[in-house]
Amino acid sequence: MIVLGVDTCLNACSVAVVDGARVLAAAREPMTRGHQERIATLARDVAAMAGVDFAALGRIGVTVGPGSFTGLRVGLAFAKGLAAALGVPAIGVGVLEALAAESADGLTIAAVDARRDQVYLQAFRDGVPLGPPEAAGLHEAREHVAAVAVGGAATLIGPGAPLLQSAAPGARLILADGADPAVVARLAASKPAQPPTPLYLRAPDARLPGGRSLGA
Repeated sequence: MIVLGVDTCLNACSVAVVDGARVLAAAREPMTRGHQERIATLARDVAAMAGVDFAALGRIGVTVGPGSFTGLRVGLAFAKGLAAALGVPAIGVGVLEALAAESADGLTIAAVDARRDQVYLQAFRDGVPLGPPEAAGLHEAREHVAAVAVGGAATLIGPGAPLLQSAAPGARLILADGADPAVVARLAASKPAQPPTPLYLRAPDARLPGGRSLGA
């Protein structure tokens, strides 16, 4: 099955087209804003590089968070719109799940810097989650890592991984700065065909007049 993978949750716009285990084409453009102007043309360009028409897609995988409130909504809107036009499922994939899948053996802790002295993190063993994704303060997150990574026998992966390294000095560190869209596509291929929903672990930073959160 040919799958389009999309990630706009962090500081990049990333797209890949995969056919089973083969990556037909992929591209990643770093950006902190402007995902909505670039995602459609980037997907078109990557599909052209892969020699694949959108009509050949069997699924569309998209990261659903945690990450940038605006970025994840851009990716979801694009994936849902394209999926509806093509009559194929759009499948949501967690950013932390996708990061951890790049190192699925043993204990892996995926982490994203959530700013404001917080980290989004989730632990996996051999690719199986040990609990739900969570937002934690740095002190709490480091205590959690120290408790599960006894002896440092773990892999820390993701843009927030360096923030946790002091809690597991012997752990392997992988400085992935975002989810690999090819991994997103492969994970989407194996998931049940359920509509994607955004994964918010805290309220967005932006607020409406009067102090109300800009919620979903």
